Amino acid sequence: MTNSDNSKLGYALVPVTPFVQNCSVVWCRETLLAAVVDPGGDLPKIRAVIEQQGLELDKILITHAHLDHAGGTAELARATGVPIIGPHKADQFWIDLLPQQCAQFGFDGEPFTPDQWLQQGDQVELGRLLFDVVHCPGHTPGHVVFVERSENFAMVGDVLFQGSIGRSDFPQGNHDQLVSSIRDRLFPLGDDIRFIPGHGPMSDFGQERRSNPFVADQRFG
Repeated sequence: MTNSDNSKLGYALVPVTPFVQNCSVVWCRETLLAAVVDPGGDLPKIRAVIEQQGLELDKILITHAHLDHAGGTAELARATGVPIIGPHKADQFWIDLLPQQCAQFGFDGEPFTPDQWLQQGDQVELGRLLFDVVHCPGHTPGHVVFVERSENFAMVGDVLFQGSIGRSDFPQGNHDQLVSSIRDRLFPLGDDIRFIPGHGPMSDFGQERRSNPFVADQRFG
């Protein structure tokens, strides 16, 4: 799935792993520099999109270090030589556990060392695009979200979904913290921001603020 509007940001969704995780290829349409966001696995599918679109891979972005989002990170970085950016350092323990996570589900996976850890307020450049980094703990302690404000576009990993929110029953997950991340850090960015979640269809912050049963305004009014 790719977008066809006139924005300076291009994207393609590449469902990967048996968990059908929304790996994203995002790119600057002016420079054709691209990032792969959350390469959980199925790397030939991801690289095929990059080739088909005529892109130059510039970096790998990681929202959090669960296996379906990060399992293919080390292999992709090694094959392409591009830097790994993210997540927040609080997810180090999940990175260390990647071999055990992957073995449990019959995946191949290995730990990786990010070239840059991210924290609240950082920014990541991709060609002429600029992504703000929002630290959104709760699903994992080091989960980050990438927001391109001029494009009203975000990649939220497993923090928020259409009509739902991320699980908080994993080690170091926290439901109240997750709800606070969404309501205090994401929703104030604006109703018009559409987002790619880690699983399922796209939505926008306004729709979720109005109707999401876990985080809608009426639940907290």
